[in-house]
Amino acid sequence: MKKIISLFLILATGISCYSQKKSTPQAFIYSQKVPETFDSNRIARLDSAFQKLVDNGTIPHAVTFVAHHGKVIHNKAFGWRNIESKIPCQKDDYFRMASQTKAITAVAVMTLFEEGKILLDDPIKKYIPEFENPVVLVSFNEKDSSYTTRPASKDITIRHLLTHTSGISYGNGSSLGKIFAKKGIPPLNTLGNKILGEVIRTLATCPLEHDPGEKFTYGMSLDVLGYLIEVVSGKPVNQYFRERIFEPLGMNNTFFYIPKGKENRMVTLYQKDKNTPLTPNPDRLFQTYPYSGAQTMFSTGAGLSGSIEDYAKFCQMILNGGEFNGKRILGRKTVELMCKNQVNDLRGEIGFGLAFDDFRSEYSHESIASQGSLRWGGMFGTDYIIDPEEDLILLFYINLQPNNTGQDFKVLFHNLVYQALK
Repeated sequence: MKKIISLFLILATGISCYSQKKSTPQAFIYSQKVPETFDSNRIARLDSAFQKLVDNGTIPHAVTFVAHHGKVIHNKAFGWRNIESKIPCQKDDYFRMASQTKAITAVAVMTLFEEGKILLDDPIKKYIPEFENPVVLVSFNEKDSSYTTRPASKDITIRHLLTHTSGISYGNGSSLGKIFAKKGIPPLNTLGNKILGEVIRTLATCPLEHDPGEKFTYGMSLDVLGYLIEVVSGKPVNQYFRERIFEPLGMNNTFFYIPKGKENRMVTLYQKDKNTPLTPNPDRLFQTYPYSGAQTMFSTGAGLSGSIEDYAKFCQMILNGGEFNGKRILGRKTVELMCKNQVNDLRGEIGFGLAFDDFRSEYSHESIASQGSLRWGGMFGTDYIIDPEEDLILLFYINLQPNNTGQDFKVLFHNLVYQALK
């Protein structure tokens, strides 16, 4: 009898695990009551912590989104969309997502992979001939901006681009930055009338930081992949994103450029030093690119803006193994591939997949998030974690740059969410 009971329990556990694995919520479930998987008193610590940061002038605003098994645990707005006009921040306000754009670009690339139109180890020169003979920077003359190069040891592949090991950088404060500026390659975005293909073809004439595959170097690799999408699909990348990702997922509030009449939903970008009050960031490009200028450049590395719930739909799609809103964007095995560490130890203890950080075992002591969690964010302060082990997504949105407060608000947010799990 005991054996029969034991067998029943094993089978029941197996069925339960199988059902749980197959349970992929297709819409977020909102409720006034905190689901029993979280401690309601503990999750309320988010409210007090971030309201205090607003009240003491440390942050201008913040929006949170936490979903467990598809049930929304916390989705609140704090502070001000615009402090000077005393306009409160709303949960559906638009934020500059910057590098959160990159994961969306990676998913779009993987749709082409699934259709058999590309292979990850294809050289990019197969699709963009300007990358035919990559070279590596050897020396740079500060006086006249001349430089010397040597041939790269190998071609740049699509996988190199997805994993930021191509050798293509942003050139921040380096000699390459001066080369980019001289050639008219815009930083992150532009208010001018450049187009993506023009920028990438020019970028292909610039030297690399290092041989492809040698180091992890954050840069414009995903912008190159945006142009690849245009070349292979035959469609403008903004249209491809809309048709293949945004419309199927119901991401109706994510844009390269905010439509006319909706600009007022964009939060003001602020800056903060330790001993000075919050002030609007004076950089005209950073402040206004989502709604001004020529609006011809679709930066697939840093160009999107939108609401936190929209990006939560994207995160839930990844957590679900490629589907949400009753629509399949990618196959389950493709998502599994994207989540695997692709760079060995090039990022130190932390790994990197085909779109995001991979919290491998060597990094588990650094974060309260589970091993195997996926994470990325944007330079203006937005951040997300996708945690398959806990079946959890958590997103934190703020537009504060530079942040010289000495505080890491995203880590504070992570800690306050996880400490409330039962």
